[in-house]
Amino acid sequence: MSKEVKAIYLKDYKKPDFAIASVNLRFELYEEYAIVTNIMQIEKKNVAVNNLKLDTLELELQELYINDLKLHDNRYIVDDEALTILNVPQKFEIKIQNKIYPQNNTELEGLYKSGDIFCTQCEPEGFRRITPYIDRPDVMSVFTTTVIADKNKYPLLLSNGNKLQCHDSFNKRHGVTWHDPHPKPSYLFALVAGDLGVVSDSFTTMSGNEVALNIYCDLGNESKCTHAMTSLKKAMIWDEKTYGREYDLDIYNIVAVESFNMGAMENKGLNIFNSAYVLADSDTATDANFMGIESVIAHEYFHNWTGNRITCRDWFQLTLKEGLTVFRDQCFSADMNSQEVQRIDDVKALRERQFVEDASATRHPIQPESYISMNNFYTATVYEKGAEVIRMLYTLLGEKKYTQATDLYFEHFDGQAVTTDDFLWAMSKAGDIDLTQFKRWYHQSGTPKLVVKEEFDNGIYKLILIQEIPNTLDGKKQEVYLYPLKIALLDQNGDERVSTTLTISKEREEFYFENFNEKPVLSINRDYSAPVIIEQEDVAYAFLMKYDNNSFSQYEAAQNFALQTLQELMQEKRLNTEYVQAYGYLLDLNIDLSYKALLLELPSVSSLMQQQKSVDFEVIYEAKEKLSYTLAEQFKEKLLEIYYINHQPKIDEINALSIAKRAIKNRVLRLLSALKTKEIAKLAKAQYDDSCTMTDRIIALDILENIDEEYAKPALEDFYNKYKDNALVMNKYFAILSSSQREDVLDRVMQLEHDKVYDEKVPNLVRALIGTFARNHKHFHSKDGYGYKFVADKIIDIDKINPQMASGLSGAFKIYAKMNKINQKLMRAELERVISTQNLSKNTYEIINKILKNN
Repeated sequence: MSKEVKAIYLKDYKKPDFAIASVNLRFELYEEYAIVTNIMQIEKKNVAVNNLKLDTLELELQELYINDLKLHDNRYIVDDEALTILNVPQKFEIKIQNKIYPQNNTELEGLYKSGDIFCTQCEPEGFRRITPYIDRPDVMSVFTTTVIADKNKYPLLLSNGNKLQCHDSFNKRHGVTWHDPHPKPSYLFALVAGDLGVVSDSFTTMSGNEVALNIYCDLGNESKCTHAMTSLKKAMIWDEKTYGREYDLDIYNIVAVESFNMGAMENKGLNIFNSAYVLADSDTATDANFMGIESVIAHEYFHNWTGNRITCRDWFQLTLKEGLTVFRDQCFSADMNSQEVQRIDDVKALRERQFVEDASATRHPIQPESYISMNNFYTATVYEKGAEVIRMLYTLLGEKKYTQATDLYFEHFDGQAVTTDDFLWAMSKAGDIDLTQFKRWYHQSGTPKLVVKEEFDNGIYKLILIQEIPNTLDGKKQEVYLYPLKIALLDQNGDERVSTTLTISKEREEFYFENFNEKPVLSINRDYSAPVIIEQEDVAYAFLMKYDNNSFSQYEAAQNFALQTLQELMQEKRLNTEYVQAYGYLLDLNIDLSYKALLLELPSVSSLMQQQKSVDFEVIYEAKEKLSYTLAEQFKEKLLEIYYINHQPKIDEINALSIAKRAIKNRVLRLLSALKTKEIAKLAKAQYDDSCTMTDRIIALDILENIDEEYAKPALEDFYNKYKDNALVMNKYFAILSSSQREDVLDRVMQLEHDKVYDEKVPNLVRALIGTFARNHKHFHSKDGYGYKFVADKIIDIDKINPQMASGLSGAFKIYAKMNKINQKLMRAELERVISTQNLSKNTYEIINKILKNN
């Protein structure tokens, strides 16, 4: 770093010195530049302050007026990140004209071009790249925006709110004025200009208001927006029925763009989406893509109330809107699909991403205390762990009181920028519950552990629970939590004798249950009621796999038994035949096929890594390959039977049964691929050749890539030739090759960087090729160090183009502290090389510095 980096602290928060009543923006868009005129009505709130400081970044100031008086340069100061206007009056109008260069904006923050489309991304601090402003979420204003551009190249001109007026008096240019009546912070501003196709529909709210719905995309992709539109209408209905929240504008627009750093953005009335979360049909999108679109469409719509109408006072409150909205979209997805499968998928995602984060040098509370770059805190902790915190509140309050609490929250804080304490006040007041201890979930970091001990004597079962709370990164002791814990006690016949929710609040607690003839079997943390690690000895996993009627607990038993078996293999012990028998029992179950596919899934490499004190991926892969081979060999005929019963290559329907059949048959096919025989390779080749869904073809292609080069080569060539003009599908192609277990994978990834389809400026492609390789534990963590060197080189290169993407790639090194000494030494050399790079962004510096400093 050549510049000094400064951290921003929550404790330093101060109310804004000025309020902005209204903002009138005029954008004149050209190919080489854009002229922005910004007229604001401002009032001083702190009379002790004389100067107005506006946030700016990479702007060319052209003109500056206060109350129609042009200011000379002795009345203001311009530096790299601020425009300071001296001696401003109590109440005034300010007019600023500045010039920006969207076509040169590779950071994709502020106003930029994605292909031929002008679009914006302003969260968290992108608006200052557009025009000088008090760019913080607690400054809320009413926006009116006029966009002017070439009429032929940019026939579509969009911004927030409702359309006020169209202007056709600009020769070959035209303009549209938009007005958003709801005060909002600058991070929710949006603008789009382009020549786009559209799918339109309408929705009538529960109050009878007609809302025009539009989804815009590249011309020719309109047919791929149908699922997104259906998902949007489902979300609108669900939010009215479940939370009593209806939409509040005349129009709701969604625009899909190719180049986008995030998944989507909830800008008021004009959501801008990564095209990966809008476009889908059975030929180009997998079942997981369809589910992801439904979830993200709903997530951004739900933000209209939990994020827009009520927003964050400051960025330390990010989980206020994101944790709550993730919980809402999880509940929506569960109601639309399978409750059991959704809950397991949510927990899997939490453990894969957030648990790893919690065990790393970058761990932080869901409400961080400080940051250098706010972009680095759009994390699994803030989002997924934040959602688990809301879920615990839901469990503690119960459905009725939770609904009363959210109603109170909406009614009391509508139109305001608030804090997590405000939200907890509503929960506490309506729920009639003291949440003082519960607040620790917001301010403490790391994953808590719950140690379980059991005693049985004279018909009385005693459950002893001990909280173990990790220290902070700097070694400070943290306090015990309050949380709900769902448990059940089963008798030896598998019948449920007790089912209850305990409230855990002390370091050590004892619970007594009477009238048992013999020691019951404990089913603990049902439905994953609390985001904690359970430590328990001598668990009857096989029994729970067979008898536990809680779907999550049955899944948990299957996963934990497999983890135990794999750990024994890693310690060079004999394979546990009891686990193999229990797995065979699962194969014979007549249950929901999507859920059965999850039960049959072996633990991920990430799950195994989290069990090791010193991580060695070679040992992990060897153990997992041995267990997979044993199961495939032992149950080959049964697996093939399941495959053939459920293989329907010509059915491409997106409904629960079809998705379930594809899930189970692809689960068993992947397990059979552990045999690495020509028979299974031919089965995968036939699936690739015959199936009409992307789900089936992508699984088959991935299997061929890893077990049979002869069949893989022509299949990959066929896939490339068919989809080389479809960027979203090519993301899948790059991901398959960069996640390959073949020995030449790094060389192939480096060759793919020069493929005409690949573009380092497109985040989706970078995530697919470089990001996927960084998660390819076998080759990224290769003990020759080449994987580390390659990704470090990419971080340095991409940091110059898009620091947000570079800092995201830096996260691959988070597990540094847990690696074995050989890998640690190799990792450290690359991390030190990255952090010593001249002009490294503060985004990337913050992540790398934490990894090195806290280890």
